[in-house]
Amino acid sequence: KKRTKSVPKEERGKKRSWKKKERKIQMSRTRPAFTDPATNIRYDCSNGDSEGWLTKQSAWLRDWRRRYFILKGSKLFFAKSESSAPHGLVDLALCTTVKSAELKAQKRNALEVSTATTTYLLYADTEKEKDDWIGSIGKAIVRCSSTFHDDGEYNSDEEDDEDEEEEEE
Repeated sequence: KKRTKSVPKEERGKKRSWKKKERKIQMSRTRPAFTDPATNIRYDCSNGDSEGWLTKQSAWLRDWRRRYFILKGSKLFFAKSESSAPHGLVDLALCTTVKSAELKAQKRNALEVSTATTTYLLYADTEKEKDDWIGSIGKAIVRCSSTFHDDGEYNSDEEDDEDEEEEEE
């Protein structure tokens, strides 16, 4: 008989947790690219800025489906699993708002991401995850808006109007 050394329960959990994190990191590095069917442009989805599970309302049937979301730059991709190729994309450069949406979705921890033509309803497992996603998506929307500059300063339309008035005088 082969004898194995007994590992305390608290150590077993740590090792499994570490292996699970390592596997998740490895999967994010090797995730297949997303090809936009409308433009045929391929997007690298590995090493996202934020990643995790959300449940999304489907566009046609309006049923709820759990999806793995990857936020990378100004793109929010979603896939059926952590390791599968994303099958959908929300271009955050076209988004106007991201906000809490419990009443609209009739779900706890719900959020909505809106463009001029589409509103995506999603919900997270916890309130903290919902708040984290709203923050991350909100920052991505701001980063690709025309009023944000790389130096971290904001210019309002009012300031632009004042500058134009001064030039006219």
